[in-house]
Amino acid sequence: MKRYLVTPLVLVFIFIISFALQAQSNKLNLMPVPHKLSVDGGYFKLQKDFSISIKGNPDERLFSYATRVLRRLSNRTGLFFPQDVLTKDNTINNDEFIINCNRPGKIVLGEDESYDLIVSSGKIELNAETDLGAMKGLETLLQLLDIQNGDYVFPNVTINDKPRFPWRGIMIDASRHFEPVEVIKRNLDAMASVKMNVFHWHLSDDQGVRVESKVFPQIQKLCSDGLYYSQEQIKDVIRYAADRGIRVYPEFDIPGHSTAWFVAFPELASAPGPYKIERNWGVFDPTFNPTIEQTYEFFDKLFAEWTKLFPDEYFHIGGDENNGKQWNENKDIQDFMKKNNIKDNHALQAYFNNRILKILTKNNKKMIGWDEILHPQMPTNIVIQSWRGTDALVEAAKKGYMGILSNGYYIDLIQPAEFHYLNDPVPQGSGLNESELKRILGGETTQWGELVTPDNIDSRLWPRAAAIAERFWSPQEVKDVDDMYRRLDVINFRLEELGITNIKNQEMMLRRLTNNLETKPLKTIVDVIEPVKIYTRHSQGVKYQQHSPYSRVVDATQPESNIARWFRKTADKFIQNKDSKAADELKACLSNWKENHEKLLKLINASPILKEIEPLSANLANISETGLEAISLILSSKKADENWLTKNSSILEEAKKPYGQTEIMITSAIEKLINAVR
Repeated sequence: MKRYLVTPLVLVFIFIISFALQAQSNKLNLMPVPHKLSVDGGYFKLQKDFSISIKGNPDERLFSYATRVLRRLSNRTGLFFPQDVLTKDNTINNDEFIINCNRPGKIVLGEDESYDLIVSSGKIELNAETDLGAMKGLETLLQLLDIQNGDYVFPNVTINDKPRFPWRGIMIDASRHFEPVEVIKRNLDAMASVKMNVFHWHLSDDQGVRVESKVFPQIQKLCSDGLYYSQEQIKDVIRYAADRGIRVYPEFDIPGHSTAWFVAFPELASAPGPYKIERNWGVFDPTFNPTIEQTYEFFDKLFAEWTKLFPDEYFHIGGDENNGKQWNENKDIQDFMKKNNIKDNHALQAYFNNRILKILTKNNKKMIGWDEILHPQMPTNIVIQSWRGTDALVEAAKKGYMGILSNGYYIDLIQPAEFHYLNDPVPQGSGLNESELKRILGGETTQWGELVTPDNIDSRLWPRAAAIAERFWSPQEVKDVDDMYRRLDVINFRLEELGITNIKNQEMMLRRLTNNLETKPLKTIVDVIEPVKIYTRHSQGVKYQQHSPYSRVVDATQPESNIARWFRKTADKFIQNKDSKAADELKACLSNWKENHEKLLKLINASPILKEIEPLSANLANISETGLEAISLILSSKKADENWLTKNSSILEEAKKPYGQTEIMITSAIEKLINAVR
């Protein structure tokens, strides 16, 4: 396979980043930022005989976790540490690195995850009440690794750390596009590395029900296309997560988003069948019939089986986006509502939820669902997951309900890390008292599955999810966006050692797009574009379905362009003070983009799948020429004439148009350069 060469643009970017990192050399690369931290001066020098001593009464999983941390440390440094596998029966007593742990932690909401980490020149000590806290401290220690005077070192620090919120999660939708176990596991490893502790597994929707049932084997035979998790796989993932301090709970979305169920059980639907698994994306009519006893008899048997499969105390019933159409058109349902004085569909869904709640309660589960499950009839021991926003979450807390926030953390909407980072589960001025504040448990990042496959799901989650993890863990006042991005670059690189594929899979996808030809021209443009935002990708001339190709340029493009973000900031700096160094850097980039179009045309002719971005490439070349001319005018203190302004404003407007569901991310900077010479 051919490797792409490093472009001049990339060389410029590497130089800039290296300079920035050197300027920040005294700053630590910790993410999340700890609750309290002091740097004491000096270093602990890492030697080849480094070993770990674990004392106290932890669970066996801490020994396994420490073993994995030791191997990661060895792989980073190339040091041949003598210690192999840590176990309770195979411990080394030393005074170099001691972990003191009082007890095993329970994998439940609210368990103690705090730790204290003290690094001095001759000793490292990690103290934690539970092994869960010790795991968090081990990840912090790994992030502290630095290089000084040719040696690997840990800086001398004192850290007292604890999470701001007890619920810090990621939801992965494995229903719309099935995600194999290895995808789930590598993302669990990434979650643990940034101190996330909840995995929300979305396992049913219109496009499939993904869990094996021994009580109703029709589910895996008819409702899943053969793509489902066996019960042994479910148990394996839960064990894997627990060994990393992560809770796992399922979501089965009912009564709406339920088309796939009715392929096997049409008699439970609110309209007659037959049904087939939905291949399109959106909100659909099929809904469970809440007025017949067969529905509750079915869930009574099924959830008796599946609640035993998932040991977590919480069980998600979805409850969102029921459009009520089938209910409105079913005469028997309407008669039931009149007879039972149920005034509307919201009240009917509350009736359904209460019946399901009784089934879950019987099986020792607590209900969690989306905003729509909130109704005065519902008891206050349920948990509301809010996609509507902080106002809805705050209002629920005032009514006595616990909640978690997902609005603002919909990571599939392709918004920048900064947007998510500054979104807070409890915004300042919420008006909540102390007891109400405790009802806001935290939040979850939501990765819906319409536009992701195993090839690119990691790129849609990471590294932006790490910024969200910091928002859930760190003190509220930690809000320095520039420093967040500085540290995020380091975390992104480190995630690769855990198997996260967002960097390396892009190279694979580019090779596929070019039919294994030279990828440099494609990489040059991909580095400065992003997928269109929110849900506009579904309305730009392409009808996506479950079986559509997710192998186009838009799928290989990262959600956030670091180069474009740097370019915008550098353009601002240049416009403000005519900085000559900034001008040179901008011109180097613009010249490279201007010249790239002709090179990309050769690839497009050899690989027709690239044809859709040809206008985008031409527009990038055109606005790059505009940018170069604007910089020359600014440096010479000349204003542009009206003909130039008219011509280049038109070029800019054309460049703002998306092609292939992607858009150029330097147009705002070019617009500022044009305005600067008006």
